[in-house]
Amino acid sequence: MTQTETLIAPDFTLTDVSGRQVSLSDYRGQKHVVLVFNRGFA
Repeated sequence: MTQTETLIAPDFTLTDVSGRQVSLSDYRGQKHVVLVFNRGFA
């Protein structure tokens, strides 16, 4: 891979805390995307 190539993460869809479906591709073109996977409370 050269420095000019870009790796693209595979698209996936999850349900947010409001029950809406959100896909990674919804944020394509954004400079940064932060994902937080809440595992709940123990």
